[in-house]
Amino acid sequence: MSFDLELNDFIMDFKKLVVLGVGNELKSDDGVGPFIIKKLIEENIVNDNLILINAETVPENFTGKIRKEQPSHIIIVDACLMGAQPGDIKIVDKDDFANIGISTHSMSLSYFVRYLERSNDFKIIFVGIEPETMEWGENPTEKVENTAYYFIDLLKECIL
Repeated sequence: MSFDLELNDFIMDFKKLVVLGVGNELKSDDGVGPFIIKKLIEENIVNDNLILINAETVPENFTGKIRKEQPSHIIIVDACLMGAQPGDIKIVDKDDFANIGISTHSMSLSYFVRYLERSNDFKIIFVGIEPETMEWGENPTEKVENTAYYFIDLLKECIL
């Protein structure tokens, strides 16, 4: 199944959606998650049923906010070493988090997800974007930025 169909199928019946951008904005493509959240905010994608969170490298700091919002769906977006081509995008099953190279965070995302799931009932997916580089730099590379905009456009189509 293609990425856009998978994303659409996931979002189709959402009541409240959290999109959590994770990554280090000072390390080029590692900052793709926060980049996406900032662009969605700049485009004024505002909806009472859409919560955009720029979690940077500390998603665990937002567990309280996520629990308070009681979302039906959560999308975590981050750079992810999947052995693919730079800019490739994929939905990664939460059970596969441990088998892939997720970028630099203080808490593993698999543990973060398990913690959230302890007292909440929601659907969750992880959207991984293959980085080209995670060297110091303030902007994503062209391939990763193009993928970020592709994801943003798909998300808007699905929720608006």
